[in-house]
Amino acid sequence: MKAMSSAPAEVERPQIDSETDVRPDRPWVTVVWDDPVNLMDYVTYVFQKLFGYPKKKAERLMLQVHNEGKAAVSAGTREQMEHDVQRLHAHGLWATVQKD
Repeated sequence: MKAMSSAPAEVERPQIDSETDVRPDRPWVTVVWDDPVNLMDYVTYVFQKLFGYPKKKAERLMLQVHNEGKAAVSAGTREQMEHDVQRLHAHGLWATVQKD
């Protein structure tokens, strides 16, 4: 019987050159923060209207905002997330963009 080595094999990871990297820029999220002004039904409605979420998903995100103080409601490029923040602000919600 051959003895097995318990040490993991080294995995070579490729170096990524930021100047030639063509992967999509998607590590950005739009975060909605809890506030004392907006009603929970209204927040659910806004999530459905702006993002097309089914009522169950919109309610789950709204409850996360309410209970945890914030929730990531969309992800994509920085430009897309900045646009989502502007739309949420136009509906009276407090939202920011952050790197995921």
